[in-house]
Amino acid sequence: MEIIFYILAFLVGGIVAVIVLLLVQQFRGKSIIVTAKAEGEAIKKAKLLEVKEKYIQLKSEFDKQANSRTSKLQSQEAKLNQKEKLLVAQEEKILKKENELENIKTHLENQLEIAEKKDQELDKLHQKAIEKLESIAGLSAEEAKNAMIESLKDEAKTAAMQYTNEIMEEARMNANKEAKKVIINSIQRVASETAIENAVTVFQIESDEIKGRIIGREGRNIRALEAATGVEIVVDDTPEAIVLSAFDPVRREIARLSLHQLVQDGRIHPARIEEVVSKVTKQIEEEIVEIGKRTTIDLGIHGLHPELVRLIGKMKYRSSYGQNLLQHARETANLCAVMASELGLNPKKARRAGLLHDIGKVADEEPELPHALLGMKIAQRCGEKPDICNAIGAHHDEVEMQTMIAPVVQACDAISGARPGARREIVEAYIKRLNDLENLAMSYPGVQKTYAIQAGRELRVIVGADKISDKETEMLSGQIAQKIQDEMTYPGQVKITVIREVRSVAVAK
Repeated sequence: MEIIFYILAFLVGGIVAVIVLLLVQQFRGKSIIVTAKAEGEAIKKAKLLEVKEKYIQLKSEFDKQANSRTSKLQSQEAKLNQKEKLLVAQEEKILKKENELENIKTHLENQLEIAEKKDQELDKLHQKAIEKLESIAGLSAEEAKNAMIESLKDEAKTAAMQYTNEIMEEARMNANKEAKKVIINSIQRVASETAIENAVTVFQIESDEIKGRIIGREGRNIRALEAATGVEIVVDDTPEAIVLSAFDPVRREIARLSLHQLVQDGRIHPARIEEVVSKVTKQIEEEIVEIGKRTTIDLGIHGLHPELVRLIGKMKYRSSYGQNLLQHARETANLCAVMASELGLNPKKARRAGLLHDIGKVADEEPELPHALLGMKIAQRCGEKPDICNAIGAHHDEVEMQTMIAPVVQACDAISGARPGARREIVEAYIKRLNDLENLAMSYPGVQKTYAIQAGRELRVIVGADKISDKETEMLSGQIAQKIQDEMTYPGQVKITVIREVRSVAVAK
């Protein structure tokens, strides 16, 4: 029984404990709710206060902006009112001026009507006066006017003819004097010394021992030099000197420079000779271009075609009747510039035409054309202007002169060449004969090089071994000799030597 009592007591105690716990929890929940409500109210009040402050702040800012905008609008409204008043005042002024102009217009219309009436009355009076004059003079107004015009024409023609005759007479008296003055001034300003081109060059050597090395064993070195350069090398008793004889200055210069390099190097044999001559030939070609460039820079001429620059440099190694062609061209160019300035023409164009006027003499091709026409064609091909081309072609009257520069170039060419001592006719004829001799032999097939040596008494013809046989070589010498005999005039005899050389070259690697 006690156990049951204890069990019941335990159950009752547990129930009472559960009830007490439930009551405690309920009490705690109510207290939490109350606390939460109080905190919520506090937060709500704080947020409301914060919102009210924000509202007040925004309202004050808005009021400030509204006040500033209102003040701006008021100031703009005041300005607009002021402008409106000004416009109203201007409108009133314009209306007043329009009324005044209307009055003036009406007045002018009245005056115009009065003037028209007066003009009509004057026309009637003028017509009556003309009719009275016609009846008195017996001529109509048109006839009288024509008679007066004819009389004035005759008087004007007579006066004009007298004035023209006076001017022409004065021009005739002064023209010769002025022309001489221009030419003399030009010559005085551009006068230069003239050096006559020779047909020989003297090569100085340190001692006569070098002569033997240049000649070589059995003369093989000197023969190789003559064959490679086309220059006759005269080794005589003249001490410390060797004479290089050739009508072509380019060949003489190549031979001189080749000999200089060979003597300095010390190795003189046929293979070395050919190598040096080939190298010097290229060097001369480069020097020709450099001379052309330097000449154009010295004269202030720009924009020339490279081909024209090369031809200008080539002039240095060409003579015209014994006068160096480049020196002649430079002198002519300077004379043209001075004379053009005196005559009021373009000195730059005149200098350009003067420099290029003889380029036909150094052209690479040899057509049957005068050098003036050939030079004109080369200039046209290289893009020179028509007035420059015409001046080049017309300086020997082969074509008609079309510009004022052409007669200036012709006159300056004559001035440069006609000065005492500038030219020698015999030298030019001699050079032309040797050129013709070489060109005649070059016209045969298989011929590679031709050299006229010993003042034209010997012609050496070098042929290709793969193109002509030994038998044909013998026939070729006879054919050339016969053609020279038939077509050319020359003193004494001409020896024709045809050289055919076979070479076999292999390279060891």
